[in-house]
Parts: sequence; C-alpha cells; structure tokens
Amino acid sequence: MTPPADARSIPRAEYARRLQSRRDAAAKQARLDLAISNGRLAVGLAAAVVAWLAFGGRVLSPAWLAAPGLVFLLLVVLHERAIRSRRRAERAASFYERCLARLAGDWAGKGEDGRRFLDDAHIYAADLDLFGPGCLFELLCTARTRAGEEALAAWLRAPASPREVRARQTAVEELRGRIDLREDLALLGEDARAGLDPAALASWATAPPVLPAPGRPMWPGRAAAALLALAALAAGAAWATGLTGWRPLAVVVLVEAVFALRLRPRVLRVVGAVERSGRDLALLAQLLERIEREPLDSTRLAELRSSLKTRGLPPSRQIARLGRLIVLLDARRNQLFAPFAGALLWATRIACAIEAWRVISGEAVPRWLEVAGEFEALCALAGYAYESPEDPFPRILDGAQEVPSFLGEGIGHPLIPESRSVRNDVHLGGDPGVLIVSGSNMSGKSTLLRTVGVNVVLAQAGAPVRARALSLTPLAVGASIRILDSLQAGTSRFYAEITRLREIMELTGRGRPVLFLLDEILHGTNSHDRRAGAEAVVKGLARRGAIGLVTTHDLALADIAEALAPHAANVHFEDQLENGRMTFDYRLQPGVVRKSNALALMRSVGLEV
Repeated sequence: MTPPADARSIPRAEYARRLQSRRDAAAKQARLDLAISNGRLAVGLAAAVVAWLAFGGRVLSPAWLAAPGLVFLLLVVLHERAIRSRRRAERAASFYERCLARLAGDWAGKGEDGRRFLDDAHIYAADLDLFGPGCLFELLCTARTRAGEEALAAWLRAPASPREVRARQTAVEELRGRIDLREDLALLGEDARAGLDPAALASWATAPPVLPAPGRPMWPGRAAAALLALAALAAGAAWATGLTGWRPLAVVVLVEAVFALRLRPRVLRVVGAVERSGRDLALLAQLLERIEREPLDSTRLAELRSSLKTRGLPPSRQIARLGRLIVLLDARRNQLFAPFAGALLWATRIACAIEAWRVISGEAVPRWLEVAGEFEALCALAGYAYESPEDPFPRILDGAQEVPSFLGEGIGHPLIPESRSVRNDVHLGGDPGVLIVSGSNMSGKSTLLRTVGVNVVLAQAGAPVRARALSLTPLAVGASIRILDSLQAGTSRFYAEITRLREIMELTGRGRPVLFLLDEILHGTNSHDRRAGAEAVVKGLARRGAIGLVTTHDLALADIAEALAPHAANVHFEDQLENGRMTFDYRLQPGVVRKSNALALMRSVGLEV
C-alpha cells in the first residue's frame, strides 16, 4: 500500500514530541540539581553551626552532627542521580535533534561519515558516494560502536544473497517502529564509539592464556596462590592473637614474595590487558543486555539473540562476572588495603581468575561482537526505514531463474532532498539491457548513474529504496564515475579509467551478473579511439551478460545503441538556455539529444567563441 503524501510528517511529529519531552526532563533535572546543590550548601552550613555549638559553645552534644551528616550523604547520592538523569535527558534530546535534522535534510557533516572505509580501489564505493562527509553512510549510520559501523559498511560494500536480503528486510521491518530501542542504544555510553574496538577486544579475548594452561582454569599455580593467601591469613591471625610470634608470618610472606616475583611479568601482562579491554567489555555488556531483553520475533533477530548464549548463560551475565573481577583488581590501589593485598597475593589471584574467565568465555567474544554489530546495523537501517515511510522494500528476484534486470519506477537519489528530487523510470534487462544516456554537462547524467547504483546498494543491503517500486536480480555493481589521476601512483586519468574498465570486465566472470555504470566513457582520448574503444567495451560487457548505463555528451557514441539494437537503446536529458542561463528538467526521455547549448553558454559568460 502506498503511504499518504504526508507520511514523513508522522516521524517528524513523533520526534518533535519526544524531543520536547526530553528537553522538559532535562530542565526538570537541572532544577532538581540546583535545588539539591542549595540543599547541600544549607546542610553544610547547618553542620558548621552544630559543630560550633558542640565544640565551641558546648551547648550541644557532638552526636547532633550525625543528623546533618546523614542528610548530607543522602543529598550526595540524590545529587549524583539527578546529574546522571539530566545528562541522559540531554543526550536523548541530542539524539532526537539529529533525527529531525535528517528529516530536514540538514544532517551532512554532523554524524559518523565512515571516511575510514574509503578505498579508491573499491569498484563502486567512491563513485557512488558511500563514505565520507555528506555521503550515504553518514545518512544511515546510527551505530554506537565500531562493530556496528563495520557491519553496516560491509553491507554497503558487498551485496548479500537474495535469501540474506529478505531476512534483513523482515528484521528491519520488525525494528522499524522501535524508537525506544534506538534511543536506548544511542544512550549506552557517551564515548562508546571511541571506546569499543572490536579487533583489539576480540584479539585479547581469544589470545592464548598467559597464566592457566589451555583448558585448565584450575591451574596448580592458582591453587597454590590461594593456599599461600590462606596461610598468610592464618599466620597473621595467630600473631595478632598472641598464639605465635611474627616469624611464621614472615616466612609465609617471604615465600609469597618469591612466588609473586616469579609470576610478576605474566601477571602484569594480564592486568595491563584486562584494564584496556575491561572498559570495552562493559560497553559491550550494556549493548548485549539491551538486546537480550528486547522482544524479537523475526527469524533473523531471534537467531541473533539465541546465538549469544554460551554455556547457557547470557553474555551480559558472563561479562558482569568479569566486571566484578576488574573491580576487585582495582581494590589493590586503595591505600588502606594495599598492604593486605600484597599478603593475600591479590593481583596474582585475580589475574588467574581473569585468565580462567578468558579460557571459559573468551572464544565467544568475537561472536558477541559480530551479533552486536549486526544488530546495530539492522537498527540503523530500521531508523532509515522509519524516517522514509514512502520508500518500499525492493523485490529481489532469484538470479538463477531470471534474466539480469533492474526495473525501477520513480527512482530517486536518497541524498537529494525530496523537495528537489526528480524521479525517473529506469528499466534494464532483456531488451534493452544497455542504455546510452546523452545530454549536456550538468543535465543529470552522472546523477542518474549514482541514483541507480545507490538504490542497488541499498536494495542488496536489506534497506528500503528511494523509488515507487523496484525489482531486481542479484547484481554486482561496477562503476567508473569518479575516476581521477594519481601523482603518487604515476597514473593518468585515462589509465585509471581503463584499469577500472578491465576490473569491471573481470567482474563479469565471478558468478553474479554485473550492473555497469560508465560516466563519459573514455573521454580522455581522441574521438576516433574513443568511439571504437567504447563500442568494444560495451559490446564485451553485453556479451558477458552484463546490463548497465553509459553516459556521454559526445553524440557520436549514441551510434553504439544502433550497433547493439535491440539490446541497447538511446535515452537523453535536455536543457534550455534562456537569457544566458541554462536550465534543466532532469527528465529522462527516449532517443538522442538533438541540440547543444555549449557555445551559447560559453558566449553568455563572456568567452569569445
């Protein structure tokens, strides 16, 4: 069913309502924060008066200080809660401000743009503006962890199978309306994105044990450390009660020192590693705990959650156990406890327990990271689906039984605001399987290529597409749109282009039909070679079962369609020059463009031609 024309007003109104609610909550907590601060000041002054009366004027008993002291401690606890609540409400308000900015088209440069995923060698990522400021990744990505960003980036860089796409579509549809879930994930940690390094965390979790032997968490050294600590306790108690002298305790402490020194390098390795990874695990635990308690029905989401359990325990509980060990490890830094920590071999014993945890649960950490990343990627697509209610899920045809095809009705570019977007129908597959697109510069040719390409990327990632309807077979995208020369590599623009064309040709032999998008093909050479080379390339791709679009403003290349008819056809964009100003309607029309305004435009800017 087609959504109503004002469908986008529904998420906008809901976001605005929630934004106001969070701002109100933040203001309320700010007032409470101020009131408690004033209360603490008043109680502090009252305590000072009581202290003066008790110790200076001796009017009151010092016991009266207990009352303001208890009230002050209570206010400290309440103050901390109020500060946390205010910060959470402020972060929630920022989350909805970003949501509204996306709906208003004012999101570019304000989110995670994924520029670290840019790879000029990728066969379509740079050409289709997938990564970088103002690109597709920034529009889509709401992930709070690097694992989520990496999962989403991987989905955009490589197409999924039809079965996988359908599974993602079902999961995205289920998560589409879960705004509370997306808000909770956004508020997990103020620095979750910077903190959670999946590669480092997985490497730490699965590294060979430093202290216990593999598969033997009750390593004999761990038992020996426990026995020495008990001996130190017993000797200390005997000395304190006068049953023995200090010598038995000294002997035990000496043995402990020798034992600890022999293990010290390995213990320090364990302690240093867990202190770096423990914070990341705490963030991961928050994310997984939220996933564990979310009701999930679709097959993919249910499978993701069930795959988290290891040894029958949910990962949040397993990580919580490690968290308690890290807290105990930190206790050794307390100045009052430090002398006892040494006698109890505290760091050694906790390090052994941490290594035992890694032996039991460490192998599951990469899977936990994978699930968390995939879940965040699905939530990112679900947020995009919620904010784009007019955009349908595409129909993914089974490639083995179908002629390679892309059948799009009213397709538009998701990065162009709807108010400025001009949609076109593009049908590829069978006859014609190739469209030669002619027209002047700025008429919309390159945008058309990117529109087709980006929608194929979205479709095969499991997301809705910017179209009235779209059906397609599985396609491998190969693009030559933004090809540049390289001083570092010593390659010209023409050489870079023909290298990309060779890569696209090679792509046709890897099983999946190719969708090629070639912009101003071979325009870096002379007209004769360009005509012959372009025809050979397009014929070669068509012969290998590829479909695609080729743009040109060289009308001689339009003859390629005649040479390949009926498998190829000409289409074009027109422009108008009025009062020295060129205008475009960006409407794709059949046939070859029959006029050129280039000379008139050059004259309009003052060139003598």
